[in-house]
Formats: sequence, C-alpha cells, structure tokens
Amino acid sequence: MIAIPHHISPDDYLALDRQNPIRHEYRRGLVYAMAGGSDRHSRIAINLLSLLNVHLDDSACRLYNGDVKVNYKDEFYYYPDAFVTSDPRDRQDRYIKRYPKFIAEVLSSSTEAFDRDLKFTDYQNLDSLEEYVLISQDTQRVECRRRIAADTWETTIYEAGDRITLTSLDLEFPSDRLYRGLD
Repeated sequence: MIAIPHHISPDDYLALDRQNPIRHEYRRGLVYAMAGGSDRHSRIAINLLSLLNVHLDDSACRLYNGDVKVNYKDEFYYYPDAFVTSDPRDRQDRYIKRYPKFIAEVLSSSTEAFDRDLKFTDYQNLDSLEEYVLISQDTQRVECRRRIAADTWETTIYEAGDRITLTSLDLEFPSDRLYRGLD
C-alpha cells in the first residue's frame, strides 16, 4: 500500500472517495489507493461471503463485502473484504458502518504486514468488534483473533483439514470450503 503523500481531512477524503472510481482507504490523514486483487483473493472472498450469507440469512445481522467502509471516529476508513454488523445504528448510513462484530481480510503480499499490524491495532478501537480473521491466499491457513476481554485478544490458527469456528457468528465449517475452486 502506498500513501498519497499529502495529509487531508476526513471530509476531504470522503468527498474524494465518493467521486473516484478507484477505492481509497484513509488512516490518520493519509489516503491509500487500493491495489487490485488476484483471482485467488477474489475466489477466497467469494467463498467466505457465500458461507456467511447463507448462515446469516434469517438473522438480524448484515453482511458486507469490500464495497462498504468501516470507520472509527476520524481515525480510519477501511474497506474490509468481509464484515458483519448486528447493530441497528449501522442501518442509518448506506456507505459507512461503525459497529462491526466480525471483520475478515484475505491477505495479499502487498497488504499482509499492514493487515496484521496497524490495521488490527486500529480495528481494536471498535468496541463492537469480537473477531478479526486473516485468510492466507498461498496456503490453507486462517488466523482468527478473538476479543476475550477489553484489551485482550487470543489467536487460533486453522490449517488444511481443520474445522474453522467463527465464534462471533456461531458458525463452524471445514477449512477447505474457503479454498474451493482455486487453480
């Protein structure tokens, strides 16, 4: 991820993002153009979204893909690959959600370090967030970070052949379901 080397206000970022066909993320005054994804990234995201969509069909929760932003105050605006919110306050704005309980990112070589470190640090500011999931493209490896107390997170690693448990969504499925249809 490469930042546009110019600090801008959150309002200016939102105006830029609304008018630009290229998505950008915002973090503390810096704007980052989002890189294109690979076929593996796309396929894994589709598989995850499909699993979640069917599971959440009769619930009050809402599932979103990478077209909707997650925001915390004026600190950041990110486009996660998938996230779920159950908070009715998130139905007021069609473009920005502020109370996700579950966020997932499919890791790319260009964003992996950021997703694991600074983005996770930022996401921890969201009191509503219960689970942050990092999905590898290159190997069957899923890292689930779960909030177990206010400032305490535990990590569970799932690999090929494991059953993945998403506790925030009360969902369990075989890891190979995320990796179906990959070339």
